[in-house]
Amino acid sequence: MTDKVIENNQVTIMGEVIGDFTFSHEIFGEGFYMVDVEVARLSESYDVIPVMVSERLLDVNADYRGSNLCVMGQFRSYNRHEEKKNKLVLSVFAREIEFMDTIEESAKTNQIFLDGYICKEPVYRKTPLGREIADLLLAVNRPYGKSDYIPCICWGRNARYVSSFTVGSRCLVWGRIQSREYVKKISEEMTEKRVAYEVSVSKLELADEEEGDEEQE
Repeated sequence: MTDKVIENNQVTIMGEVIGDFTFSHEIFGEGFYMVDVEVARLSESYDVIPVMVSERLLDVNADYRGSNLCVMGQFRSYNRHEEKKNKLVLSVFAREIEFMDTIEESAKTNQIFLDGYICKEPVYRKTPLGREIADLLLAVNRPYGKSDYIPCICWGRNARYVSSFTVGSRCLVWGRIQSREYVKKISEEMTEKRVAYEVSVSKLELADEEEGDEEQE
C-alpha cells in the first residue's frame, strides 16, 4: 500500500545547495531539517526549492553549500497558522540524496509526477497580452489518511483543457517545480516580498480518460 501511494507523488531535482540546514520539526525522535537547493532552468534563470531532509539521511551539521545534489522524493504540503489564517507551505521531502561532481547540461534537473484529485474548481484566465493560464489545486493521497495539496499552473492548450475539469476528478500531472516571487500587502504602508511554489505543468490528463483509451485499444 505504501509503495503504491509513493508512486503517486514522485520528484527528482538536481541542483546546488545554497544555504545551511535549519531545524524544522521532530517526529518520534527523528529530526527534520530544511535546506534550499538552486535548480537551473532552461532559460538560464533558476528556481530555489526548499528540501526537507531527515538527520538520518545525512549529517545536517555539515556545510554543504556549493555541493551538487540529486534529490529524489515527494512534493509535500502542510498548513502553517499565521496572520489569523492558514498558509500552505510546500517543500520536497527527500527520500534519497546523491552527491554529484557536476550536473550535465542535458540532465533533467527538475521533474515531478502527481496522481491526485482536483479539490477546487480550476481558475481559467488570460494575461493582458492574451496568454491563457489556469490554476489547479490537486489533492495527492499520502499514507495514514493524509493528503498533500499541490498548486499547479497550466498554460495555453493545457489551460483550456483543464478549465473544463470538475472537482473530484482524478488527474495525472507531469511538470516541474517552480519558485515565484510576489509582493504581499501587509498593511496600507507595509509590503513584504515572499516566494510561492507550484508545479508548472507540461502534460496532464484525466485518469478515467486514459483508462478508457486503453480499453478501446
